[in-house]
Amino acid sequence: MQADYIQEIVIKGLWGKKNIRWKLRPDVNILSGANGLGKSTIVNQSVTTLDLLGGGNMENGKEAGVYFKFYPDNATRIHYDVIRSFDRPLIHTDLMEKLADKNVKTELDWQLYQLQRRYLDYQVNIGNRIIECLTSGDPEGQQKAAVIARPKAKFQDLVDDLFSETNKRLVRSNNEIRLEQYGDVLHPYQLSSGEKQMLVILLTVLVQDNRKGVLFMDEPEISLHIEWQERLIDLIRSLNRNVQIILTTHSPALVMNKWMDAVTEVSDITE
Repeated sequence: MQADYIQEIVIKGLWGKKNIRWKLRPDVNILSGANGLGKSTIVNQSVTTLDLLGGGNMENGKEAGVYFKFYPDNATRIHYDVIRSFDRPLIHTDLMEKLADKNVKTELDWQLYQLQRRYLDYQVNIGNRIIECLTSGDPEGQQKAAVIARPKAKFQDLVDDLFSETNKRLVRSNNEIRLEQYGDVLHPYQLSSGEKQMLVILLTVLVQDNRKGVLFMDEPEISLHIEWQERLIDLIRSLNRNVQIILTTHSPALVMNKWMDAVTEVSDITE
């Protein structure tokens, strides 16, 4: 059974001596603390364990000292996405050379490349659902179709608004992510690190298609200017209010907009 969200993460024997017990909210969870206390380690170890388990297991997430308590209690799996914020150069492999666009040169580029595929699948899925609504004979079919189409339009409007200072806009006639600036068409790999990072975050949330699950982010404020940091959580929730956000941060701006009560200090969950 698929879980709605994670209620608690327990990590036993972190660095061989510390236990972590983190009780989570279903909406937003922000882990704060000084460098070296283990914020990133807690998130990365949680994600690594979920990767090993394929999203969960019959023991409600028990593996190698990491335990997850899901909601509902009888759930055995969970959907999750992970966003990596660092735009480091890629170490190319033969497989990546065959799969990726030649312009894919950094870790953010690779995330965008993978998201392009998910974005195409997402558009096919919502397109089929819209056609079904319009041809079903349901008198409310047109209204239902408009509701299905709304998140994609909202995503496009958000990107246009965020990138307006540099006069970039999404090309809405293209099924892949392309942008226009002063008449030139840009691939997403030509954007700045901050723009690519914001595009990765919003596109990941859009293709979740309002599904329940978890979004893990480790220091998502990297490369984002202050205004984008202040808006980030609300932007994510405007596209999918069902997703549980779990992130680490150093930035006060990220929590200034009504999310102070969602902040947990590492020292408060360390036993």
